[in-house]
Amino acid sequence: MNARAQADSTRFAGRARVVARALRHRIVARRRKARLPQRILVVHHLLLGDTLMLTALLAKLREQHPAADIVMGLPEAYASLYAKRPYGVRAIGWNVRAPQSSKLWLERGFDLALVPGDNRFSWLAMALDARWIIAFGGDRPANKSWAVDELRPYPDAPAAWADIVTTLIDGPFPARYLRSQWPDPPGSPFDWPTRHYAVLHVGASTPLKQWDPARWRDLAAWLSERGIEPVWSAGRGEEAVAQACIEHTSPRSYAGVLSLPQLWHLVANASLLVAPDTGVAHLGRIVGTPTVALFGPGSSLISGAGEFWRDAPYRAVTVADFPCRDQRVLFKRELSWVRRCGRSLAECPHPRCMDAIGLDAVTAAIADLGVAR
Repeated sequence: MNARAQADSTRFAGRARVVARALRHRIVARRRKARLPQRILVVHHLLLGDTLMLTALLAKLREQHPAADIVMGLPEAYASLYAKRPYGVRAIGWNVRAPQSSKLWLERGFDLALVPGDNRFSWLAMALDARWIIAFGGDRPANKSWAVDELRPYPDAPAAWADIVTTLIDGPFPARYLRSQWPDPPGSPFDWPTRHYAVLHVGASTPLKQWDPARWRDLAAWLSERGIEPVWSAGRGEEAVAQACIEHTSPRSYAGVLSLPQLWHLVANASLLVAPDTGVAHLGRIVGTPTVALFGPGSSLISGAGEFWRDAPYRAVTVADFPCRDQRVLFKRELSWVRRCGRSLAECPHPRCMDAIGLDAVTAAIADLGVAR
């Protein structure tokens, strides 16, 4: 059996076990919506940026249920960021291919479960004996949602996804984000800059979100002229992307060498973060560092600050109404107001939308934040 077939077999076995346990609970458990839930589950397996945007939902849950035990099941790679329990939430990492191998599998008996992204994880919520499961409607195929007790609609009006997910529960919108709500996670020491510096995070989830290396070099030169040291950042496997930008600029690079908590501390102590529309840009908002996010195929509205992060030192740079940013799908839901692009490299071999972002627009956003002029 080759590696891919083995992985598919493992994933199928994991899902089968989840569904079997879920069905047992469905047969014997009484479905009911608790007026005052004491144990609440938020379960997903989203990317980093989407995970961080769930902070608004966590804030609302804590305001509505100050004494509840709130558990969030999330990808194992991100759990370390939640070590100090922001909003009093217990974050438990789990493996989507083998959920029964994680500590989340041992958690049982939730009064309420919220599934903010892919509705197939509602089956895991049921397997964990969640008595009432809420998710957004419209997911495809329909069998993903068979375990859901209450389907809520996406809004008809444009909004940031961070704000949208708060509508999974009733009640007033939460108070705007405060940096003090999220204590710094512990991170191993590393050699970080000692003077005024800016983090230029050049990696992204797809090459179609990457800015041209020449533009990054020009930005690094512009910052250096103003006494700000540019330092380079990218994820593991993206070292070559960073190396392409480093030529004739500051050689200080953290590409591929930092853990996620270390990256948190690098960004938190920076004077500025510039990044494409990726998880690190959302991290900038969490830690309160002045952040400029570059949006090509993604939506600066959907992934933007919204109401919850309205007070954040954050600017989005994009080209409005770019012609091929024309898809209306968000998490497999068709929404008339959505304008984004999820095309692959096979469909779009070059990111013209990123090329359209000029250096002047980025430096203007930086100046608007008061970091450098």
